[in-house]
Amino acid sequence: MIVPYESLSADALRGVIEEFVTRDGTDYGAMETSLEARVQQVKQQLHTGEVVILYSEARGDVNIVPRHSL
Repeated sequence: MIVPYESLSADALRGVIEEFVTRDGTDYGAMETSLEARVQQVKQQLHTGEVVILYSEARGDVNIVPRHSL
């Protein structure tokens, strides 16, 4: 189920994004970027619709995925 990012509180949204960008295996290329920069990048991608927040009722988890992968 897609969760509109606008429906989350600012704190909840930041928590979801921070958990996503700090996961093992998340690759941001050769250049190291700050946590704040990565959070802002994902916020922008949510705003433009490039990525969406996806909640899995079966697994009870939240993920951020490219819209085109749905």
